[in-house]
Amino acid sequence: MSFWSNQRVLVTGGGGFLGHHVVDALKTMPVSQLIIPRKSQYDLTDIHQVKKMFKDYPCDAVVHLAGYVGGLGRNVQEPATFFYKNIMINSLLIEEARLAGVQKIITTGAGCGYPEDAPLPLKESDFWNGFPQVQSSPYSLAKRMLDVQAYAYWTQYQLPIIVLLPGNIYGPFDNFDLEGAHVAPALVRKFIEAVSRGHDTVTVWGDGKPTRDFVYAGDVAKGIVAAGELTTPNLINLASGYETSILDIVTALVDITGFKGTIVWDTSRASGQSRRFFDISKAKELLAYEPTTSLYDGLKKTVDWYSVNQKTARNIFDQPNV
Repeated sequence: MSFWSNQRVLVTGGGGFLGHHVVDALKTMPVSQLIIPRKSQYDLTDIHQVKKMFKDYPCDAVVHLAGYVGGLGRNVQEPATFFYKNIMINSLLIEEARLAGVQKIITTGAGCGYPEDAPLPLKESDFWNGFPQVQSSPYSLAKRMLDVQAYAYWTQYQLPIIVLLPGNIYGPFDNFDLEGAHVAPALVRKFIEAVSRGHDTVTVWGDGKPTRDFVYAGDVAKGIVAAGELTTPNLINLASGYETSILDIVTALVDITGFKGTIVWDTSRASGQSRRFFDISKAKELLAYEPTTSLYDGLKKTVDWYSVNQKTARNIFDQPNV
């Protein structure tokens, strides 16, 4: 029988990017109640409001996806904000969930929390063997503390917290702000707007050489739901397992959108780490996880969705906490 049978499940961040995909996946499971509180109801950096949320919505399990996130540019501009909001959200959410009698927490850390010089592909056993990329370290170290919380709360309270480390997630419902977004959605928007407005050039940050592990959000959502079956704490990568350059993304988007102009590489803008991709063997073993959406198909789904939803998509930096 599935862990999710007859469970009252609260999803923080259920109105956000990954949250949309996770909620859709949970709707296919036999949960008794699916609770999706929103930022307009509760500020998760305020202990009184977190207490109120759990009083208002008693639950058996929490899928914790809420956080303050953004692309490299925003991380550089707002390091204190990224650290404070994420450390507070995670600390308060987990403690108040415990006090409210929650039996399991599944949450997402940050793949950028890996040491900057960790050997590739990135393995969970190397997660603590060094300092992460400096530019995004206030955010990634705040998220890295989830692994410490998982250990502490299991040791003292036997509360299982499963921490999942996604690769570079992309897909429908993402944040498409040109300054605050991650690279894939920002490029999707740039190419769609260039084609629709008849522009001759698209400017891309960096030189196109850095690589990332791009993974479709729907595949990650399936892995998150599968993690419900685990009964003890774990740290697990959820990615594609493949290394893809920014140039590869650009090449695919040129084909998908039919852009006929010139690519301008703005090497004055930060590119971040030079390489990153993940070992997903642990996810395959423990979760039977297998991403099935190819990069091209995932980007096409994202282009198709954004083309239809430009007016209602998040085109400014307004990432909800819940």
